[in-house]
Amino acid sequence: MAEPPRVALLVTCLVDLFRPSVGFAAVALLEEAGCIVEAPRAQTCCGQPAYNSGDRADAKAIARQVIAAFAGYDYVVVPSGSCAGMVRVHYPELFADEEPAELARAEALAARTHELVSFLVDVRGMTEVAARWDRSATYHDACSGLRELGVKAQPRLLLASVAGLSLTELPGAELCCGFGGTFCVKYPEISDKMVGDKAVDIAATGAATVLAGDLGCLLNIAGKLSRLGIRVEARHVAEVLAGMTDTPAIGVPAA
Repeated sequence: MAEPPRVALLVTCLVDLFRPSVGFAAVALLEEAGCIVEAPRAQTCCGQPAYNSGDRADAKAIARQVIAAFAGYDYVVVPSGSCAGMVRVHYPELFADEEPAELARAEALAARTHELVSFLVDVRGMTEVAARWDRSATYHDACSGLRELGVKAQPRLLLASVAGLSLTELPGAELCCGFGGTFCVKYPEISDKMVGDKAVDIAATGAATVLAGDLGCLLNIAGKLSRLGIRVEARHVAEVLAGMTDTPAIGVPAA
């Protein structure tokens, strides 16, 4: 019998600081999929804010730290398409022209790194979960997971197995919510219009909850829904798949 794969969880900054329950849900799902899970203490930011801002020097320095922290694991799994995309797509680009040895290490890490739900479905072959949630929901496709990693069908496959869950497709599900990492800081007016349109589309579904696989999108969407007075909660898909829905919704303070 093959040994269970050793999986390192790249927690992400937003999960660490704003929504630790997503990290615990990710661990539960990975263990359900037969993995041995660790969260390396030396991990830090993936470097995406620096990279998106054109600060390649700091992005490379951070990438070196991440490459070292996650060496030796069979897989690295990330509950975020944007952070997973940074490692899989952009780490090799950072070292492509000048550092062959570091490029080889970056490429090796990229090949072992996966977004959480796509890892469960595409690598571990998971087709269903044991969770139950008597709720109506809709799903927003986060840009990086969709466009860089091809995450589309995988979350819908697993959500279809959640007992009691009614999932309604979101008009414009593939349209950006306007967060875009540093985009919302550089272009706040455009960002606000985009998330406003997204909030209206979410409300039109009649769903009680909007789900997504990226916490940045969910924080942005939850904030706009609250400011518009739209009573739709936001949750990370991992929490629903793991049956961890007893925590307050994103943006809602604990009682």
